[in-house]
Amino acid sequence: MTQSDEVTARDERRSSLRTLRRVGPYLWPEGQGWVKRRVVIAMAVLVLAKIIAVYTPILYKGAVDNLAGEGVPDLALGAIGLTVAYGMARIMTIGFQQLRDAVFAPVGQRALRRLALETFTHIHRLSMRYHITRKTGGLSRIIERGVKGVEFLLRFMLFSVGPLILELTMVAVILAVLFDVRYLLIVAVTIGLYVWFTFAVTEWRVKLRREMNKQDTDANQKAIDSLLNYETVKYFGAESREATRYDGAMRAYADAALKTAYSLAFLNFGQSVLITLGLVGVMVLAAIGVQAGTLTVGDFVMVNAYMIQITVPLNFLGTVYREIRQSLVDMGEMFDLLEQPADVSDRKDARALSVDGGRITLQDVRFGYDPEREILKGVSLQAEAGQTVAIVGSTGSGKSTVGRLLFRFYDVTEGALLIDGQDVRDVTQDSLHNAIGVVPQDTVLFNDTIGYNIGYGLEGATQEKIEQAARDAQIHDFILGLPDGYETTVGERGLKLSGGEKQRVGIARTLLKDPPILLLDEATSALDSDTEQEIKEALARAGKGRTVITIAHRLSTIAEADQIVVLERGEICEIGTHDALLAMPEGRYAHLWQRQQADQEAA
Repeated sequence: MTQSDEVTARDERRSSLRTLRRVGPYLWPEGQGWVKRRVVIAMAVLVLAKIIAVYTPILYKGAVDNLAGEGVPDLALGAIGLTVAYGMARIMTIGFQQLRDAVFAPVGQRALRRLALETFTHIHRLSMRYHITRKTGGLSRIIERGVKGVEFLLRFMLFSVGPLILELTMVAVILAVLFDVRYLLIVAVTIGLYVWFTFAVTEWRVKLRREMNKQDTDANQKAIDSLLNYETVKYFGAESREATRYDGAMRAYADAALKTAYSLAFLNFGQSVLITLGLVGVMVLAAIGVQAGTLTVGDFVMVNAYMIQITVPLNFLGTVYREIRQSLVDMGEMFDLLEQPADVSDRKDARALSVDGGRITLQDVRFGYDPEREILKGVSLQAEAGQTVAIVGSTGSGKSTVGRLLFRFYDVTEGALLIDGQDVRDVTQDSLHNAIGVVPQDTVLFNDTIGYNIGYGLEGATQEKIEQAARDAQIHDFILGLPDGYETTVGERGLKLSGGEKQRVGIARTLLKDPPILLLDEATSALDSDTEQEIKEALARAGKGRTVITIAHRLSTIAEADQIVVLERGEICEIGTHDALLAMPEGRYAHLWQRQQADQEAA
């Protein structure tokens, strides 16, 4: 083993121990007495089932000896009674196993639900920096495998590994007591070799399985990414290109899956050889004993029954161990995700934002997505309560970054951003987000009804409020004209609606939220001139009585703003009203205005 492999193995052991520590509280939670009671009852039923299972071959022996005339009928139930007892014992073993599963099922489902919820909640808490770099398909597969791994681990660690050890111990003791130490020695050597071989080969197979999972995640990510970008694929006639790309990922997955299948065949064959050798060894000893007259035919049958009885769980051991190891790997990936720190988090003493008008102040704000590349270089501005302040500039000037900092997708590197004198870093994110309504450039909708998408702006909103918001956004009449009205499904990401219709739904959703601060992030830049004018009027109505920050590319949409801030390379180069800035013919705003007017005339 190379030093790199040793480091990897050591890291995996640490990750496995961490995973087991994380899973423990779900099995034995504090303050959840009913959960603990169910675990204890399930374990008690499990032990009882194993005791009955181990005693069953003794009944089988008695029936055989009775039929062969070698038993003591006066002290037994007779051949028929022993046979019936044998059957009842098998039924009771299976019954207790099923009872165990039924008792434990609510515990397992509770653990799955809580872990899935914790993961889902944590992903939503992660910052924008994480989400813009994630791959949706790979992320969903990691969560799916991790949650399934928890289910498997809870069930099989409790009900397979522990019971197997208990059963093997009881069988070994019976063989040593009822027969002699040679039987115990053969069984112990067989089990020892079997476990060593199983674990060694499984460790090798885990590496193959991990590579298979990697290729599976990659193929799934490529498939989902391609489907999410369906329109782009169509625009560039890239269907065959995407199919080739996906097929390449699936080919790599198939190669890894074949290696895994071949290694499984080798494992199964090796296990069968070891078990068969042990079985033959014990049966040969028993046959010699029967021929010598020291053992009965029933003893021979009982030894065979015990060997077959331990063969089944031993054959299962390889699968259980492999799946537990794989579950630990899958869960390790999910717990890595859970331990992914959020760049933006509430301070311990964070208080709710108190909005009194909605005055927004930027004090010498500096920020960069990359420490080596600063985007905002000491920006200072103030938007008074109820004012509309527009931020304009060329692409890359940092205007959209201001909006992201206001909503606190990121924290400023230096300086401060205040709302009514309160630093946004000192208030809770929930209260900050509740105070700000955002209409982005591209309104993304859920694949649900128009009514649901508008109602998303306010939890529990009545149909009356939803329709009023739609009227204010000038989309109510359009919705009523649809065959299903407010129950019309908008499709994936709202693709069944036009750009203007999606924007109106986004505006209605924000109006329903009724925030004191409105952030318009290039809300009309992707629309045609006629639609832009209609949306502009809807936005103007939406902004009445609110502090509005408008990030704009088209200057015609912000000419009536109370204040216009011109950014250039992360710094404010001009500030004033539309007329005042146009009065400076050599100014940056005047230059941008003239260029846009010329482009419109040329069009």
